[in-house]
Amino acid sequence: MAKVLIAGCGDIGSRLGSHLIDQGHEVYGIRRNTDLLPIGIQPIAADLHQDTLELPNSLDYVFYMASAGKYNDFAYYQAYVAGMKNLLSALAGQAIKRLFFTSSTSVFSQSDGEWVTEDSLAEEHNFSSKRILEGEQLALTAGFPATVVRFGGIYGPGRTHIIDQVMKGKAQCMEDVYSNRIHTDDCVGALSHLMQLDNPDALYIGVDNQPTLSCEVYEWLAEQLSIGTIEHAEPTENSRLMRSNKRLSNARLRATGYEFIYPTYQEGYASLI
Repeated sequence: MAKVLIAGCGDIGSRLGSHLIDQGHEVYGIRRNTDLLPIGIQPIAADLHQDTLELPNSLDYVFYMASAGKYNDFAYYQAYVAGMKNLLSALAGQAIKRLFFTSSTSVFSQSDGEWVTEDSLAEEHNFSSKRILEGEQLALTAGFPATVVRFGGIYGPGRTHIIDQVMKGKAQCMEDVYSNRIHTDDCVGALSHLMQLDNPDALYIGVDNQPTLSCEVYEWLAEQLSIGTIEHAEPTENSRLMRSNKRLSNARLRATGYEFIYPTYQEGYASLI
């Protein structure tokens, strides 16, 4: 049985915590409103970037899963940089077996539909990617063994934006643009799986097996929901500059032996409709 801390224990963190408890682990969760934590996760009421953190001793694994509440530089700095620094300060002196930092594939800005792996260039192309990469570096240089997992577009219960848009007849897809996604259950499954490994790599891409043109996903959903045709839009030059277009490979994650619960969007969205 391991002693696990989940810092920033929101939706996925709570699901991960419940999953680890079912496996027999002892789980603590940091959250401002601990009333929202599932039964079994031991609550630590705190604001990660503001409060002095009082943590349990002898922690084995730590997951940093904070996210920005708003899309601006200050919010991203608080979530990914200030909060991480605060946590690391509170962890000083502990012998953590591994620190996990949940990141985003938005740090990859490739835009020609090319395949992207963990070895591909990630860069500070806007304030959000800058702050996320700062947080990654803090984790990787903290003095503990550390692993960063960059998740693609997360969908699942409570994260049904595309389905909602299709059902309302408001969906519009951009031609010739690839999308990459992962179901919340596989976010939990992958993180739990990596925690069980003796020596995981420092970086993984967390997406399912099938990067797909976004229009294909929208059209498939419209067919499943018996909705009319989807409006297609030709990307403008400006939209191409603002939006990445890439195919993310999960080969490194699959090579660890992880088997996806929802290997493609068809299985994942079918479970939600």
